[in-house]
Amino acid sequence: MMQVVHLRGRTSSLIIKVDDMPEILHWGQKVPQLSEDFLAGTQRAIPQARLDSDIPLTLCPESGRGQFGAPGIEGHRNGQHWAPVFSIASIEQPSDHGVIFHAQDAVADLTLNIELSLDPESDVLQTRMAVTNTSSHPYTLNKLASTLPLPGYATELMHFYGSWIREFHTERKDLSHGSFIQENRRGRTSHENFPGLMVGRKGFTEQAGDVWGFHLGWSGNHQMRADAKSDGRRFVQAGELLFPGEMILDVGASYTTPWLYGTFSRKGLNGVSQHFHKYVRENIIKFPNGKPRPVHLNTWEGIYFDHSPEYIMKMATGAAAMGVERFIVDDGWFIGRDHDRAALGDWYLDEVKYPQGLEPLIGHVNKLGMEFGLWVEPEMINEDSNLFRNHPDWLLKLEGYNQPSGRWQYVLDLQNPDCFQYLFDRLNDLLTRYNIGYLKWDMNRELVQPGHKGQAAVHKQTQALYRLIDELRMQHPAVEIESCSSGGGRVDYEILKRTQRFWASDCNDALERQTIQKGMGYFFPPEVIGAHIGPEECHSTKRRHSINLRGLTALFGHMGVELDPVKEPEEQKAGMARYIALHKQFRPLIHSGQSFRLDCTDPNRQVYGVMNDQETLVVICQEAMSQHVIPEPLRFIGLDQCAQYKVSVVDMPEASFQLMKARPLWLEEGLTLTGGELMDIGLAMPLLDPEAMMLIHLVAC
Repeated sequence: MMQVVHLRGRTSSLIIKVDDMPEILHWGQKVPQLSEDFLAGTQRAIPQARLDSDIPLTLCPESGRGQFGAPGIEGHRNGQHWAPVFSIASIEQPSDHGVIFHAQDAVADLTLNIELSLDPESDVLQTRMAVTNTSSHPYTLNKLASTLPLPGYATELMHFYGSWIREFHTERKDLSHGSFIQENRRGRTSHENFPGLMVGRKGFTEQAGDVWGFHLGWSGNHQMRADAKSDGRRFVQAGELLFPGEMILDVGASYTTPWLYGTFSRKGLNGVSQHFHKYVRENIIKFPNGKPRPVHLNTWEGIYFDHSPEYIMKMATGAAAMGVERFIVDDGWFIGRDHDRAALGDWYLDEVKYPQGLEPLIGHVNKLGMEFGLWVEPEMINEDSNLFRNHPDWLLKLEGYNQPSGRWQYVLDLQNPDCFQYLFDRLNDLLTRYNIGYLKWDMNRELVQPGHKGQAAVHKQTQALYRLIDELRMQHPAVEIESCSSGGGRVDYEILKRTQRFWASDCNDALERQTIQKGMGYFFPPEVIGAHIGPEECHSTKRRHSINLRGLTALFGHMGVELDPVKEPEEQKAGMARYIALHKQFRPLIHSGQSFRLDCTDPNRQVYGVMNDQETLVVICQEAMSQHVIPEPLRFIGLDQCAQYKVSVVDMPEASFQLMKARPLWLEEGLTLTGGELMDIGLAMPLLDPEAMMLIHLVAC
């Protein structure tokens, strides 16, 4: 019997018609109630020269039912049962906001469960599917992907692309006809293809337009696609990309897809990111304590592999003087690690470099009031290492082939129980022996020929990684972990369930970071985005930037510094100390408030900020020469129309503003305006020099 399931969020509705299989009829603006004639009003016409009955676009489209687009499931049993057709067997509704559909195909001997939940606070929808082989013969699963429909007017797509030190760039594409397909086969989420999409009404902006946002929570391979069918219907489909023969279901075995997260906003990209941020804060992140996110200093760009405990103690002293709260010793601390071609896998302290052990350094760091952290890369091994010499069979590889190295290293097979236990024991010993409060967990190369006993094994390698982190956290629940993968190469909600921070990019160039952090910020709140102030000359691009640009760029994230404070000039250290103090001043707002971005007519300017009921913090970044000699007024959003707000400039460049004869008067004196004036009339802006920023603070009177 046909029925309707209506899941309600705070501002959105998900309305599902259940016939043979569930079909979403509406996912968008909240519908208060449904009339008796609702289903009749949604009955589609049947066009000529096609099948004689209406074919629904279900949550798992089936080619055997007559859907000619991308099926939700593909597989076979020794060449048979390759086009399953499921029917609903039962419906389970554990709450007003969630539903599980249980379906089966008695011919193919498969069952399928489809789970959906619409969060009532954040309006984030999460869905996944599970298929079970009920036959007495194995079933080869090639694909199982979640499918969510879009309305016909969702004709523009924004996807994310990039590369090492250039992550999270965006590109827009027309979605009038055909398909957009993104595949990632690198074994991690990758710098190139972050598993996220935005699709909406053409011309959607930061502040306006209907937009649907999607993210696949999975740290391995993936496929995402958006289709505009010839009949005008549209959908997004996402799931794990399985290699040939990777998922063979034995008798009674099941496979469950990663969670696909989605949300709808009528307020442009701002609404999408605010929904995702709220969901992540309330459901994904697990901070072990309630303390503020500590400011970091990471030693990598300061000393690289050149480790001297006495010198590192001087670095720690300088770091503490600048206001740093967590001091991390990066690569180079373990036995034989003098360069990047040796010693990965040998997770024992180098007693030549540290003849007194790590205890004196850790004690010094702790006495300075800082927490101590350590860099590790557990999944990797160098050929020049004791571990490789003793266990060459522990590599993740295909026998009989030569595998190319990446960054002079190879990947360990975490599915090998002896290898897994060795890594757990070494990490557990480090965390037990030393007062380590933080691990920077790196992963610096893609997976090539990822085989376990000859079978493709990215899926099980990813699951083994999750299990390794889970078991360590059970033993050391107070230790925080950063997910780093040459920067932003492994960034997703599933790894974030086990970690507390992402290293967004190996690039600390503040100008590049403006784009990287903006793209990442659509899905992740500032408190998990590692953002560091680097030295005046960036190590990765060799460009030089002012402390104004570097400091304010790092302000809106989880701040740190990446340099050697011993060698930095006093002027630079004073500047960094100032921005660290500024970050601490506004940290409660930045790490809990509502993030937003403002639309700009000048493509060379970014305006963004964070707000709560009492205060708003806005930064203006002039990335290049303005396209207009008089900048457009700064118009705020989200304020109380009638309330009074004190407006002040917190930070602006020290340069003389070569492009102006006179600056707006209010910059010198401050002022108090109503929310209506600030939103509808706006503030006159100075013409900033290229690569300069200013910070404005509003406080309700």
